Amino acid sequence: MNDRHPEVPQRPDAPVVLITGAAQGIGRGLAEAFAAQGARLVLGDRDEAGVQAVRDALRAAGQAAEALRCDITQAADNAALVACAVRTWGRLDLAICNAGISQIKPFMALEAADWQRMLDINVTGTFLTLQAAARQMREQPALVEGRPRGKILTLASIAGRPGAGPIASVIAPYRASKAAVISLTQSAAYTLAPDVTVNALCPGIVDTDMWARMDRDWTAMTGQARGEAFNSRVAAIPMGRAQRPQDVADLALYLASPAADYMTGQSINIDGGLMMS
Repeated sequence: MNDRHPEVPQRPDAPVVLITGAAQGIGRGLAEAFAAQGARLVLGDRDEAGVQAVRDALRAAGQAAEALRCDITQAADNAALVACAVRTWGRLDLAICNAGISQIKPFMALEAADWQRMLDINVTGTFLTLQAAARQMREQPALVEGRPRGKILTLASIAGRPGAGPIASVIAPYRASKAAVISLTQSAAYTLAPDVTVNALCPGIVDTDMWARMDRDWTAMTGQARGEAFNSRVAAIPMGRAQRPQDVADLALYLASPAADYMTGQSINIDGGLMMS
């Protein structure tokens, strides 16, 4: 699985990008967007067949991609992703800590295991990916003199911001985990500056399988028709539509570019105006 694909062209000047949770949703959208820009990719996901399918589709389009099964709650798995990047292409320029989970459950029905699972994956997993990437980035020279040695992006959410409306009562562990990711991003940015920048993306209502599952569980809980929970949230978005993974990827591409080299420690809303600050 780690062997280079013989037909994939190797560009020594192309950035090397690591993305967790790349088998579907935002992660797959990020992979496709960076591949379209010529990046060399290392993709990780617990869904081994799914992440291999994304890798194979990118390779079929002539892109350079590797894929590994990765449980981000395990330090060794995160280290293996970074090692794959270094072994294959000699460095790591951008790490996107995207993998995460959500859950719909009433506040008073929550159990300790619900909290622990959410924090293990969304917070500890993000930390371990970030830390593994940072260790490599601090040891390598910048790809271009004068630029950071590497960049790290975390996936937070507007759910980690103050206020959320009715949905707050059924996503308490998720909201807490994403607030923690924003705080973690700031601590990492301060620690790693000026060699490595660290910023957080805060999406809103993204039309992915994750939101489809949330809608299913929320409507079942409230007795609504399937789709009503999602549609009610979309109706509040000033831009008039649900978010697409490409919308998130466009912000990630900007933050990865030289135009954002002076930006670090920021958590940026990309939500169609759902939350304004």
